[in-house]
Amino acid sequence: MPYSSSLTDKEWEIIEPLLPQKKRTRPPKWSKRQILDGIFYQLKNGCNWCDLPRDLPPYSTVFWHYKHWRAEGVLEPIMTALHGKVRESVKKNTMDNPAHH
Repeated sequence: MPYSSSLTDKEWEIIEPLLPQKKRTRPPKWSKRQILDGIFYQLKNGCNWCDLPRDLPPYSTVFWHYKHWRAEGVLEPIMTALHGKVRESVKKNTMDNPAHH
């Protein structure tokens, strides 16, 4: 079930190449996209990690990735990339609308 904080396919296309690629011996139970949806849900709603909805990955998994990605500097480029896309779309929309000139 998607939430308002869930990644769109377009956002995922931007973010996926920015995530660390580590060799795994077995496939992960949760995708990186699902884990990011959990992180963004918590950041948007400000809930306790343990209060993440049950259809998202377990909060311990989401928090572990959040903590490690934050420490490794993975989250900053993601936020910068998404912020840049939002600014581009806003600028494009205001340029297309003569009322905003």
